[in-house]
Amino acid sequence: SATVELAAKAVGTEPARIAKTLSFKDEDGCILVVTAGDMKIDNSKFKKQFHMKAKMLTPEEVNAYTGHAIGGVCPFAVGDAVKVYTDISLQRFETVFPAAGSSNSAIELSCEELFKYSNSLGWIDVSRSILNS
Repeated sequence: SATVELAAKAVGTEPARIAKTLSFKDEDGCILVVTAGDMKIDNSKFKKQFHMKAKMLTPEEVNAYTGHAIGGVCPFAVGDAVKVYTDISLQRFETVFPAAGSSNSAIELSCEELFKYSNSLGWIDVSRSILNS
């Protein structure tokens, strides 16, 4: 859905358990970072992890790289030019709800399942609470 809050309401959970997929430019394609719904990217942590500034993709680029429109971007079945990482902010939950390819779909997965099915390249720490903004 358009926001984490709307997604949480639709699936009947707290916003933090929505696994939002954020997309960033990278020299070879794009990077997807799946993080908890109550988190945002910490620019200094991102730069330390990836050795570049965090630059989000345009809506057109998101669709071109992932095959999904904003609001339904998920880390599943994406192209070879897409690198997926999972943020450690998700690990505090038994299960989370990532989008499943459209703005009106989601799936409940354990963190281990999310990591596996997204072909994540690793658990990383690149986020901070939106409450500490």
